[in-house]
Amino acid sequence: MSTTNDPVSWLMIEPGWTVVDAADERVGTVDEIVGDTGHDIFDGLAVVSGVLSRPRYVPAEAVGTITEGRVRLTIDRQGFDRLGEFEEPPSSEVIGPDEAGLLTRAEQSLVGGERDRAQRVPFLRRLYVRLVGRFRGR
Repeated sequence: MSTTNDPVSWLMIEPGWTVVDAADERVGTVDEIVGDTGHDIFDGLAVVSGVLSRPRYVPAEAVGTITEGRVRLTIDRQGFDRLGEFEEPPSSEVIGPDEAGLLTRAEQSLVGGERDRAQRVPFLRRLYVRLVGRFRGR
């Protein structure tokens, strides 16, 4: 039976989780998770420090302990403040077979490829998670 302090996999991280620095001071909340679940490759996190702030990219190397609802970084607040803005990773292109029907090829070109865990969370959902986090004191 696990307790709330037991480490969990990066695959469990969800938008809205609290992010703290190496000194356990809150620096923000998880906005997006970037990685490849199929190959269990964790690239990093997009972390926001305020409702209207732009997310910062935290590389996987700066992520320490992950427990349910909380991600602890290995860097201090100054290190977090020096991180660059999160930029949407390019989606991978899905190339269909030449025999694919016209409708399938058109759908793939409109969708622009597929992405795994790094799917873009819709803007209104991200705003909702941020606002709920503020009201709950996250």
